Amino acid sequence: MRLPAPESGATNSDPDMTLSTAWLDELRARTTLSAVIAPSVKLIRAGREWKACCPFHNEKTPSFTVNDDKHFYHCFGCGAHGDAIRFLTDHRGMPFMDAVKELAARAGMDVPAADPRAREQAERTATLTDVMAEVAKWYSEQLNGLAGGEAREYLKRRGIDDTTAQRFAIGFAPDNRSALKRALDRLGEDRLIDTGMLIKPEEGGDSYDRFRGRLMIPIRDARGRVIAFGGRILGPGEPKYLNSPDTPLFDKGRTLYNIDRASPACRAAKRLIVVEGYMDVIALDRAGISEVVAPNGTAVTEAQLERMWRLDPSPILCFDGDSAGRKAAIRAATRALPLLRPDRTLRFVGLPAGQDPDDVVRTGGREAFEALLASPEPLDARLWRHELEAEPLTTPEAWAGLKARLIAHASAIGHADLARMYREDWLNRFYDKRRPVSAPRAFAPRGSFKNGRFVPPPQPVDAEARAIASSGIDAPTARALILGFANFPEELPAHCEQLASLPITDKPTAQMRDQLVNAAFSGAALDRDGIATILGGDGTTGEKARRAMGFSFTRRDSDPDRARSDLAAAVEIIAAAEEVEKALEHATERLKRDLTDEALEEQQRLIEAQRGLRQRLAQLAGTD
Repeated sequence: MRLPAPESGATNSDPDMTLSTAWLDELRARTTLSAVIAPSVKLIRAGREWKACCPFHNEKTPSFTVNDDKHFYHCFGCGAHGDAIRFLTDHRGMPFMDAVKELAARAGMDVPAADPRAREQAERTATLTDVMAEVAKWYSEQLNGLAGGEAREYLKRRGIDDTTAQRFAIGFAPDNRSALKRALDRLGEDRLIDTGMLIKPEEGGDSYDRFRGRLMIPIRDARGRVIAFGGRILGPGEPKYLNSPDTPLFDKGRTLYNIDRASPACRAAKRLIVVEGYMDVIALDRAGISEVVAPNGTAVTEAQLERMWRLDPSPILCFDGDSAGRKAAIRAATRALPLLRPDRTLRFVGLPAGQDPDDVVRTGGREAFEALLASPEPLDARLWRHELEAEPLTTPEAWAGLKARLIAHASAIGHADLARMYREDWLNRFYDKRRPVSAPRAFAPRGSFKNGRFVPPPQPVDAEARAIASSGIDAPTARALILGFANFPEELPAHCEQLASLPITDKPTAQMRDQLVNAAFSGAALDRDGIATILGGDGTTGEKARRAMGFSFTRRDSDPDRARSDLAAAVEIIAAAEEVEKALEHATERLKRDLTDEALEEQQRLIEAQRGLRQRLAQLAGTD
């Protein structure tokens, strides 16, 4: 069997660092692969190689081989293959450059820097991580000393034993403005300020300890280095949790708590669980569930979602069973929509009202929590349920609002096929709910058919409806669609209902649209010559065709597969944009009447959805 050549499995993503192929080959040559793998995998000597049970999938008979001479590992069971760098990135979840730096440090090699500033930054970072290690050690000593009695009692009440406290390196910050500053003055005041451990007043004066009278929970990077802290107050007071500020080491929006321990654990468990807080992570780990991360007490960010998906294609979000937890889950769901792809999504687990993961495992043990995890709710179902429960569906306006919100969510999805499928699925559910007796259609055409011909709907009479409809689709875009269906008429049956629903204000173009819809519903032959005859050449040649927007489907000589795909995407985007525009009008009116955070958030989300649809349409036009 011929095996593929070793590869790192990642690219150099550091703009200030250039790694040549020769340098990486030298790094691999100086690295004993079995020594990198052995700390986390039990290796057994087999001749000139090593064998083990694969760390990337569960197996009882060893099929994982490590070859130090050829510098690669390979699993004959699941196909996992790579070198030392790839093992660190795939098994431990480390970023590429972090993996390279760790291996280079072992091999005694200097990682090349493109300029002195990059080298200076690397040296500064290394120095600051040493400072943070000393700080973590000092906090741990305070927890176990005379000053830590109250903190130890708190841990005892939370069910956190000494072993767990040591595993997570939990410490204690005395309630004193200068205890840490005095104890670690040898590290340098500037460095303690740079790491966020001391606060330097802007108006002048002496610096002082940031954390006082708090239980201290170290936050580590993927390499296990302390980069920040979360401090939990022991008694009453606000804020209950205080995090380190952003520093050269710590970017709160890009970091996940417990990433270093969860990375290998999630690969063994084949799942990743996301909870709200530090104590939830610790409680689940204590119950034997280690594949858990938390977003450092903030709303989940796009960067954090990307890090989650590197570890698992469908993380399970398990937030608290209160109003704040439900809002956080929905916020994460909507933030994920533009980033969704067929190979990555989110799942959700709802906790009993008023409970968090710590409550569940303390009362029912691991079994109770595993029972909840057994049936996670898919992303599409979670958003559907949220919008369905948003308000009582007792008026036509409420039903219209539900439909608009669902379409706005689907419009936010960046992947065209997924956006279409979400939209169709949600609208099918909507019509099932709205008209449970009839067999609904995902896209009901506006207007009607008389004597076999399509008759457009009458113009709206309501002032607000007239304002919305008055804009319609701009003439160049509308002509581009007509030209697209004239060039690729085989797409008409799949999209004629959406085409019939579009508000085309340019009368000649609208008439051509009506003729195309008639042709689609009449069963006439749908080929280029037949459509050209129906349209009389108008719209497919001449000045109007030249004034249409330039898409791949407006040219007959375009690649057919690409043109048909772009045409389908354009119809979806334009149809969605119409619905979002209506929803935005209603949201703006609502905001005028009811100035609340929820109303403002809804308006801003729709504005962002509208902007995203315009960008996607412009990108399609730019592909021609």
